[in-house]
Order: sequence, then structure tokens, then C-alpha cells
Amino acid sequence: MKSPQSECNVLLLADRFAVRGSSRHTLNLAQRLPDFGVQPAICCADAHLIPEAQREGLEIRELPYLTSPLAGRIVQWQLARDLMRDPPDLIHVQQRKMLTVGRRLAYRLERPYVVSVQDYLGSNETLHFEWKWCRRIVAVSDSVRQELITRTEIPAERVSVIHSGVETAVDERSYDVLEPDQVPVIGTAGPLEAAKGLRYFVDAAAIVLRTHPTAEFLIAGAGPEESNLRRQVRDLGITEHVTFVPEEMDVGGSLLAMDIYVLPSLKQGLGTMMLEAMVRGRPVIATKSGGVYSVVSDNETGLLVPPRDSEMLADRIIELLDDPLRARRIGRAARDMVCTQFPVARMVERTAELYREVLKENRIESPEAVPVEG
Repeated sequence: MKSPQSECNVLLLADRFAVRGSSRHTLNLAQRLPDFGVQPAICCADAHLIPEAQREGLEIRELPYLTSPLAGRIVQWQLARDLMRDPPDLIHVQQRKMLTVGRRLAYRLERPYVVSVQDYLGSNETLHFEWKWCRRIVAVSDSVRQELITRTEIPAERVSVIHSGVETAVDERSYDVLEPDQVPVIGTAGPLEAAKGLRYFVDAAAIVLRTHPTAEFLIAGAGPEESNLRRQVRDLGITEHVTFVPEEMDVGGSLLAMDIYVLPSLKQGLGTMMLEAMVRGRPVIATKSGGVYSVVSDNETGLLVPPRDSEMLADRIIELLDDPLRARRIGRAARDMVCTQFPVARMVERTAELYREVLKENRIESPEAVPVEG
């Protein structure tokens, strides 16, 4: 229902909330869009990981079978029927996985939709759009936008770039890292998936421990690679030095426990969790992959390493462990950069402006849905 102060209402259509950047993105939009005249509502498959304190005041509808191959069709039909009583002005599909659901809803409700693309298409991935209703693709970085345009038939004018943003109001007491009286902690956070390159992080941990045997390593997140990573940790004999924190969407506590943040992705759209670490003054080490270049300047706001190179990753971790002053200097520079270039308010404001742009457009006549090959 549209509030008296809102210009429009939007349905944020999301997958299961998890420890990943796209979930943080959805939550940030839901919390901050009312500040810019937009009334949001979340519809998702599962929101149990959202902390109670952050759910307050949010309209969240959980439909566990929303993306199920068979039952999902029924759930989607019921959802469309319910929404027809008071339809949103616009649908914002939060992940590509939800595109089919969003496309069906848009067709049944006769409402425009936009789609966020947080990372890169798979090698055989195919997307389908109805340009009559799909008005914009929102890429998280210039790198993601360029790949979409290069690899697909999506018109360049349909793809807008809106960088992810993070809250910048963080307790300043949290910025000190690598204090001499504390055990150093090197960590990472996000979905535990093969593309995130976490096996190379674990290999690097074993290398670092040869020369820095008191170091501790933290992996915050959950996903299909968790059992493989735990097995790898056991095989390397470093179980006592690696801690897994799988069920915690609000990773703020985990990030504050880290002295150094590592993003070992094989290819990365941008890196929202990395931004969260940087705004807390954590020096980051990230792979030279895609949208990371939008954030990290080597030796200034972080350190860069090639993907799949555990030896180099270990060397750069050791560089920071051996030079705490440099680590703190990089962490402070990173925080200053994120506060200037990636504040959450800017991201939400630009998204609200895009909604208004779309809603002002006349209906675009277009042919039937055509496949867009990835």
C-alpha cells in the first residue's frame, strides 16, 4: 500500500536472503527507499536470516516455494492474484535467478520491471526479456555492463550502472587493526561457491601459518562449497586456525573480528562485502577481477593479486602482517574512498531516480520476448 508521502511503490523481488552482496543490496533499498519517496515491499523465498532489528518497519512477504520448478508456478499465480488488488507501480527483480518470476508477474500485472545484475553471465547462460515490460538492466559496475553489452544483444541504452553502496556510519573505535597484543585474524565473507575462489584462500592460509603460526583465519558465509572447504582445511592440518561462521547475514561482527579482509574471487562484479570491510577500515587484498578495479587501487586502497594464485595471496597477507602501520594506512585510505564514492544514500537515490525515469516513459511497443544469449 502506498504511503501518503510516497510517489510510487515498488516490489523488490528477491531470492533467499543469504550472506551475499545482492541480499545486502535488497535490504539497503528496502530500508532507505522511503527517504526518497518510494514505498518498497520485499517478496522473497526466505528471509529468516534478516535480523529482527532490521526487519522492523519492513514489509516482507516470504513464499518458500516461490522458485520451485512445479509448486512455484502455483505460488506465483497466487501472488499475482493477490497483488492485483493493489499492484505495485514497478517491479525490481533483485537477481537474475528471479527473472522468470519477475517477467511473469510483470505480464500478469501489466507493470514495468527492472533487473539488477550483480555479476557475470555463465558460459552457457541465456536471458529472456520482454522489452514491452522490461525497461532497464541495472549493472553493479562498468565491467558488468560492458560484458552484458558485448556478450549479448541487450541494447546499450537499456543498461544503467548503479554501484552498490554501504552505510558509512561505523564506530570509529573499530578502525584499528593488527594491534600488537592481539592475535591477527585474516578473513573473508560471502557465499561459499566455487567462483569465489575460496580454495585458494585456504591454501594461502596454510602457507601463511608456516611463518606466522599464531595467525587465525575466518570464513563467514554458507553455500555449496562449505563441505569441500572444511575437508580441505582438515587435509591441510589447519583446523585449529580456521573458523567458519555460516549462519549470520549481518556480518558486521565477523568483519570487525578481522584485521585483514581477503576477496579471492575468480571474477567479481563489484564486491559489496569488500566495501563493508573497507568502510570499517580493514585493509583488503583482492584478486584482479572485473569490478574490483572500480574499488581497489593497488598499494593505495588495497592490494591486488592474480586469481588462483595462493602463493602470491599468501605473500601479500604476510606483507601486511609484517607491516601493521602500512596495513592501517591502507585501511584508512580505503575507508575514505568508500565514504566518498560508495555511500548507500547515493545508491538508493540513483535507484529511486531510475524508477521515476521508467515510470515516466510511455509504453514501449516491442516484439515478443526474444532470447538474449550469454
